[in-house]
Amino acid sequence: MVSNQRAVAAAQQEQVQVNSGWELQDAAKVAQTGAGAGAVISSVGYKTKDWYPAVVPGTVLTTLVKNGVYPEPLYGENNRPDRIPDSLSRASYWYRTVVEIPAAYKGRRTWLNLDGINFSAQVWVNKTYLGTMKGAFKRGIFDVSEYVMPGQKAAIAVLVTPQPHPGDPHEHTIADGMVTNGGITAIDGPTFLSTIGWDWLPGIRDRDSGIWNKVFLSSTGPVVIKDPLITTDLPLPRTDSADIAIATTLENVTDTPQKGGLHASFGDVAVDKQVEIAPHSSQVVTLDSKTFTALHMMNPKLWWPNGYGPQNLYALRLSFDQGGNASDSQTLSFGVRKITYSVPDSENLTISVNGVRVFIRGGDWGLDEGMKRIPRERLEAQIKMHQLANMNLIRNWVGQSTSEDFYELCDKYGILLWDEFFQPNPSDGPDPTDLPTYMANVRDKILRYRNHPSIAVWCARNEGFPPKEIDDQLRVLMAELEPTRRYQPSSTSGAGVNSGGPYRWRAPHEYYAYSEAFKTEIGSSSIPTIESIHGMLDQKDWERIDDAWAEHDLARGASAGDTYPATLAARYGKVANLADFVRKSQLANYEAYRAMYEGRNAKLFNPATAVITWMSNPAQPSFVWQLYHYDFEPNSALFAVKKSGEMVHIQLNEASGSLQVINNRPEILKGAMAHVAVYDIQGALKFEHDFPVTGPASAAIDLGQIDPHGGFCEGWDPKCKEVMSNVHFLKLTLKDSASRLLSENFYWRGPMGHLDDLTGLDQLKPAALEASASRADAEGTTRITVSLHNPGTSIALMTHLQLRRSDSAGATGVDASNARVLPVFYSDNYVSLVPGETRTVTIEAATANLKGKAPIVAMDGWNIAVQNSSSSEVPVVLNVNAQVDHWPVTNLPIVAHTWK
Repeated sequence: MVSNQRAVAAAQQEQVQVNSGWELQDAAKVAQTGAGAGAVISSVGYKTKDWYPAVVPGTVLTTLVKNGVYPEPLYGENNRPDRIPDSLSRASYWYRTVVEIPAAYKGRRTWLNLDGINFSAQVWVNKTYLGTMKGAFKRGIFDVSEYVMPGQKAAIAVLVTPQPHPGDPHEHTIADGMVTNGGITAIDGPTFLSTIGWDWLPGIRDRDSGIWNKVFLSSTGPVVIKDPLITTDLPLPRTDSADIAIATTLENVTDTPQKGGLHASFGDVAVDKQVEIAPHSSQVVTLDSKTFTALHMMNPKLWWPNGYGPQNLYALRLSFDQGGNASDSQTLSFGVRKITYSVPDSENLTISVNGVRVFIRGGDWGLDEGMKRIPRERLEAQIKMHQLANMNLIRNWVGQSTSEDFYELCDKYGILLWDEFFQPNPSDGPDPTDLPTYMANVRDKILRYRNHPSIAVWCARNEGFPPKEIDDQLRVLMAELEPTRRYQPSSTSGAGVNSGGPYRWRAPHEYYAYSEAFKTEIGSSSIPTIESIHGMLDQKDWERIDDAWAEHDLARGASAGDTYPATLAARYGKVANLADFVRKSQLANYEAYRAMYEGRNAKLFNPATAVITWMSNPAQPSFVWQLYHYDFEPNSALFAVKKSGEMVHIQLNEASGSLQVINNRPEILKGAMAHVAVYDIQGALKFEHDFPVTGPASAAIDLGQIDPHGGFCEGWDPKCKEVMSNVHFLKLTLKDSASRLLSENFYWRGPMGHLDDLTGLDQLKPAALEASASRADAEGTTRITVSLHNPGTSIALMTHLQLRRSDSAGATGVDASNARVLPVFYSDNYVSLVPGETRTVTIEAATANLKGKAPIVAMDGWNIAVQNSSSSEVPVVLNVNAQVDHWPVTNLPIVAHTWK
């Protein structure tokens, strides 16, 4: 009997997702018009004609693409206005579905919940107008109890209207470059501002209009739990106890007074409070450790950012109980942690978690996906990539990547959030004029997500201050809703915070010259693999840099895409073809992204407290500003950032020539040993030296100058200058007092006096690596362990592994016919091996993504050949597709005026 009662209670409180059966049609093509149209369309018996099966959640354009009306917008030049009309951004659309109301809702109130519609909507159920929604980030919650019957069908109709000022996108071309960011669209405020077109995304033709977030049904009794707030406090510097406070609004939605008990429980903690609520009124109820001693926790399991400790989470169950039944209940995840924003020895913004200084290594997200196609699986792969890269923060630029899955996954993977509201740089568009709508969206966003431990900072505006009337209201709002987090008015001002790039590729030593402490934007070109490029462009565009490349962000603009090919050739040698462009670009990616972070490491907390790359996640297939491609294949930039983000890290200061050990840990580093080895272009070890290392916590430890370009030669070897007259290599290792490896790093260097001339790398002889791989499957994950050994005398530079699937592999290698497995997660990649060195790399992917085929590991690199072991369980073979000599010499010309 008890078991049956629990089952009934669970069914009563179950949310029912309304994500199927939807249809879509242009409002101008629907016969019903005017004020009565919604009543007709929302009748159960309404017959649609020529409507499209709709994707919900999804935008209008997503549905039209799925139905073959338009081609995939983010491929090639499909997004040009002659293929997809910009008039979509000015058209209203009807969405409609029929859903059965759960019989278990009988005797309770039924609610229709719409988590996000862009830009505004009118909502009907069963011929009844419910109300409106306005702004992409405010929920619509409607009590439909009077209009539906449990156990019977109900029709839902939603008229979605696009933002009032969609603007006119500029076309990205070789001739005109990336042109202007943003525009009039910013006047509408809480919407997907970047979809008018930015220098990392072309104008999306419907501006992401539609039901872009979840729709679901829920039920409650007479009292509803609304907007809980959980706060945690620690008696720092001690972390052996925590005080938990819980506050929530209880709303009585009936005509009679209601009595009951508010119950809160998590772990071994449970507290109750009796409450009486007047008819049609709300009451804020607070539970804290002053009143309930159980909320003073001993030895709590703490939530930490990635790299600093585990991401422990508690599940809080809140319920309002009446007579043994729950009127309403919610289960929320929270973490016990305390974030502070200042330290005694600095005026700069310094984020500490649980009393430990956290050096912020982050990535800017302009938009999670250009068309808001963000199933949880996609978001998880994106955020897991950040964890893999040793990042600990994502900046949610202008607040466009706002969804429950996004926040939950940041909690899971230990990624802090610098979260913003809906205003771009003042030069990129006007201030919003509808302040009530703007503030309603801001308020709902805070109420909805504030319990996530990952949120560290709320920021009002990108690269500028909000208007005074908005700033004044935000400060009041923060005082009311956010008692613990920092409010930052601007992403480029205050407490050492600075934006402003540069955003182009630069030589490594240039990344060490700066004065700002908390850097919110700095970027570089970031070229994907040849397979990713082939997957994003028509074949006619593979061997020429044309308007298709400009559509995918490589053109004149902040990234200096127009000069990048020449910069690449000047540094590494003339580019023969696309394969050579990719090969050389992976060196460029690695050098720039490693230096971007190591340059800040060099001044750890003195003054540097943060570096956030513009950008880490691509909203579309791109050539710039990313750690991994839109298809989830990481390029070398990700592994450069991963390397530089080690908690204990050895590095060469590429500006001063000094050897440094970066200690991000809160403990003193004692008894370690650093080792420097120098190799010439033939791969011969010329000299080496050891340095004892002891140094403070949370600091950069300088071991003195070792760079051959800065006096290294005179102190070590009379033949040093001869070695340094050509390209050469530095291998750095750091071991702890027990001789366990803590960190290693590898640099390729230009000749003395010509540091940026790496054309001599073409003198490297091929390095034929011995390679073998094994496979282990568990719990839906395939794990490939690859052993690489360099038996020869040449340096193996930038060895790139790529997981493929195929029934078999040819003796000479794999080509484009062997499909890549994506997403895929590598423990390391683009690795360099000195003669005699062995390295192990693990590869993880979902077993289902192998699609029943055998795995193959493809390998390429700067000068890599493969000696595949006949005993290898998983074949390791050459990636023929990536070889320069596999393709004709084209010199990859830049060609303008190709569009139209």
